[in-house]
Amino acid sequence: MSKVKKLEKALNFNKAGLKTTIMALFYEEPAFVYNYKQLSGKIGAKNTTAQLMVSVALQELRDNEALEEVSKGRYRLKQKSGGSIIGTMELNYKGFGQVFCEELNDTVLIQATNMNHALDGDKVKIRLFARRKKSDTEGEVVEVLERAQKTLVGTVEISKFSAFLVPSKRMPFDLFIPKESLNGAKHGQKAIARILDWPENSRNPVGEIVDVLGDAGSNNTEMHAILAEFGLPYKYPEKVDEAANKIPMEISPSEIANRRDFRKVPTFTIDPADAKDFDDALSIQKLENGYWEVGVHIADVTHYVRYNSIIEEEAYTRATSVYLVDRVVPMLPERLSNGVCSLRPNEEKLCYSAVFQLDDNAKVQKEWFGRTVIYSDRRFSYEEAQSVIESGEGDLKEEILTLDMLAKKLRAKRFEGGSIDFDRVEVKIIVDEAGKPTSVFFKESKDSNKLIEEFMLLANKKVAELIGKPGARKKEKTFVYRIHDKPDPEKLEKFNHFIKRFGYGIMTNSPTAVTASMNQLITNVSGKKEQNVIETLAIRTMAKAEYSTRNIGHYGLGFEYYTHFTSPIRRYPDMMVHRLLERYLQDGTSVAANKYEEMCKHSSDMENRAANAERASIKYKQVEFMSDKIGQQFKGVISGVTEWGIYVELEENKCEGMVPLHELTDDFYQFDEKNYCITGRRTRRRYQLGDEVEIEILRANLEKKQLDFKIVVSSTK
Repeated sequence: MSKVKKLEKALNFNKAGLKTTIMALFYEEPAFVYNYKQLSGKIGAKNTTAQLMVSVALQELRDNEALEEVSKGRYRLKQKSGGSIIGTMELNYKGFGQVFCEELNDTVLIQATNMNHALDGDKVKIRLFARRKKSDTEGEVVEVLERAQKTLVGTVEISKFSAFLVPSKRMPFDLFIPKESLNGAKHGQKAIARILDWPENSRNPVGEIVDVLGDAGSNNTEMHAILAEFGLPYKYPEKVDEAANKIPMEISPSEIANRRDFRKVPTFTIDPADAKDFDDALSIQKLENGYWEVGVHIADVTHYVRYNSIIEEEAYTRATSVYLVDRVVPMLPERLSNGVCSLRPNEEKLCYSAVFQLDDNAKVQKEWFGRTVIYSDRRFSYEEAQSVIESGEGDLKEEILTLDMLAKKLRAKRFEGGSIDFDRVEVKIIVDEAGKPTSVFFKESKDSNKLIEEFMLLANKKVAELIGKPGARKKEKTFVYRIHDKPDPEKLEKFNHFIKRFGYGIMTNSPTAVTASMNQLITNVSGKKEQNVIETLAIRTMAKAEYSTRNIGHYGLGFEYYTHFTSPIRRYPDMMVHRLLERYLQDGTSVAANKYEEMCKHSSDMENRAANAERASIKYKQVEFMSDKIGQQFKGVISGVTEWGIYVELEENKCEGMVPLHELTDDFYQFDEKNYCITGRRTRRRYQLGDEVEIEILRANLEKKQLDFKIVVSSTK
C-alpha cells in the first residue's frame, strides 16, 4: 500500500494530515503538476469542504516553500539544492535544536555543535546528513536567515574585569557586554541588550545595553521584563499619546444624523468588575411583529483610528492588548481604550452594530449591520448581572432575563451543531498595591458570562457568513476569518489511550463523533479529581485557533464561517474586519489577499506572544505567592510528566511546580512518553499523569519562575 493510501484517513481530520498526504503524493510523482481539483480526485476529496481544505493546504505549502506554483493554481514539488531545507529552530532545554520539516513530515535534530549560533525561534537553513537506519534525521545549520529575537532580556552581572547579561530565557550562552556599552546599567539590574557581533569561534556573543528596566525583584521591573522577553512593548510612544489626546470626546450632530439611532432603546454593558475598556453593549426591545430586536453594539474604533495614521500603525504593531496579572498593556492609547471608544454608561457613543430580530426560539429572522449611535443606561459587572438572573430582581431585569432566555437557546443549538464545551475554571491572583500576590481564587463562568458570550459568537458568526458564504451573483472577497483546524488523529489516539485508565473513551472515527464524545467526556469528568488533567490534555489535542484569509471553518465552535468583530479596542483583527465589512457593504472591490494574509499571520503571532507573556506573569506571581511556604506540605495531582521531572498542580490554589527526577532517589526512573508516566527500573513504581500525590515545597526560584517540590506521599503503586 502506498504512503498516500495509508495517510488518506487524515483527510477526514485536519490540515496538517492533509499536507502530509499531499506531499507524499508529490514525492511519489515528483514530475507531475497538479491543481487542487486534480489533487482532490487523486486523494478522494469529494465534497466541497474537503476540496477547499486541499486548496488551502496547497497555498500554505507554497508559502512554506515545499511546493512551487508554476502557473496560477498549478503546483509541483519544489526542487531542493544540496539537500537543504528551511525551517524554524526550536531550542531544547538540553541545548540541542529541532527543526520541523513540513515536506518531510519529520523533525530534524541539530546537535549543539552544529547549531552555528542559531537561537530559539530563528528562521534557519539546514543541510541534512545522510540518514542511518533507525536513527533520527539529523542536520546542521548552514545559515541563520532571520533572527526571532533582536534583543535579549536578563540580569546584568559586573565583575572587576568583565560584564555580562545573563538571559532570563534559557540560552546556551551569556552575552558579553564591554564596560563602555553598559549605558548606566548596574550589577543586579534587569536590562535589555542587543547582540552586536558573534565571532565565529567565540562561545559568547558581544552586545550592548539598550534599556535598563530597574532592580531585579521590583514588581514593575519584573513585569516589564516579561513583556520585553516576549518582544512586547512595555511603554507607549509619547507621539502616539499626543495624537490620541487630540481626538475629541464630543460627537458632532452631523455624525449622529448619518447613523441608525439606538439611544432610546434599553442598552447596557456586562464586564468584569475591574474593566475599563468596554468594547461591547447589548440592546433589546420587543417589536410590533412579535420578534425580539437584539443589538450587539461594538465600539466604532475605526471611526477614530484612521488608516495609515500614527495610532493605526502602533495598533497594528502591537496587534493586541496584553493582560498580565496586575495590569493591562493596551493596544490603543488610554484616551481611546478607556475614554473616547469605551462604551461607558450614561454617555453617547459611536458603534458598529450587528442587529438581529429573533423569535422566542432564538432563531434569527432578520439581520442588519451598520454604524450606529447608542446610549448605555447601565454598566453591570458579571456578578451584578448574575444576581439579576438568579433573583429575578434588579435594574433592567426584564431585558436581562429575556436575553438570558434567548442566550440559553442559542447555546443549546450551538452544541447541537457541533460546538465543544470547554468551560474551564479560571485561576485569578489578587495582588496588593505593590503588586505582591495576596490570594488566589477560582473564577467560574456563570450565566451572565455565557449570556454575553452567546451574543458575541452570534455577531461574529453572522458577520463572517455575510461576507464569506456563497450567495447569488456574489464574487468571493478577501476577508479575515478566525479559523480552528480539526484535531490531529495521532494526538487523539494518544489521548484516548490515556483516559482509558480512568474508564473513559472518545470515538475517533469522524470529526462529528469526536465532538459528541468529547462533550460527553467533559460532562462525565465534571467534579472528579481527574477533571483538570483530562480537560487540559483534551485542549492540548486540539489545534490552535488563528487568523487567516483562507477559511477552513472553526472546528471547536462547529461554525463554517467565523470571525472576530466584537473587540476592536483590544484586538487589531477586529479593526480589520470592521474596515472590510464597511468596504463590502458599500460594494467595494476585494482587497489583496496576500497583504491581508501577512497581517493575519502577524496578528496570530502577537496573540501567541501575549498569551505566553500572560502565562509567564501568572507563573511568576504563583512562585512569589508560594515563596514563603517553603517546607509546607500540599495535596496535588500530577499534571505533566517529562524526561527531566514530574509536574504537580496543587489542589488548593492550582499552582504548579516540578519534582526533579534527581529528587526521586529510591530508584532509577525511565520516561514512558506514550503512557504519560515514569517507571522505576527496579521497584516498578510508577508515577503517572493524574495520580494524586502529597508534596513538600523545596524551593521557589523567581528568576526561573519555578517551584521545586519533593514527593511526601503518593497514590502510586
